[in-house]
Amino acid sequence: MNIRTVFLQPAMRFYDLAVKVVVQLQHPFLLAIRLFWGYGFFVAGRGKLMNIGRTTDFFQSLNIPMPMFNAYLVGTVESVGGLLLMLGLFSRLISVPLVINMTVAYLTAHMDVVKTFFSDPRGIGDGFVTAAPFQFLLTAVTVLIFGPGIFSADWAARKFLLRKKAQ
Repeated sequence: MNIRTVFLQPAMRFYDLAVKVVVQLQHPFLLAIRLFWGYGFFVAGRGKLMNIGRTTDFFQSLNIPMPMFNAYLVGTVESVGGLLLMLGLFSRLISVPLVINMTVAYLTAHMDVVKTFFSDPRGIGDGFVTAAPFQFLLTAVTVLIFGPGIFSADWAARKFLLRKKAQ
């Protein structure tokens, strides 16, 4: 007996089985983050739109140009984007403006943690990943890269269109 048959083959079988099990969690995970953070986007956007004066004042304090226009734009992108994420409809498409939105949030309202990210590697845990935009940005990037998963309107529409095309 050699080491390959005694150790390596059983280890590889176990690894393959573990991967098959974990892969089954991909779609429920994508659904969970889309629902949770999509709702968070919706609530944040609705809050901005319902308090447009306060949002405009805040944007003005950050020296964002055209603060009222941008307050409406951001509120709308977050509200509509959150709803679309929850549905899993046009998920990758809506992720692009959401990523841009959260990047701008970092570069305006959270610039201090962005500076710490580049100047002090220990500051990553202290500020960058704990800042409000991080989870939203991470969700938008995740959906952009991996898609919405099979529990989504995008997946259902694609299956429907492929079935129609095959007929």
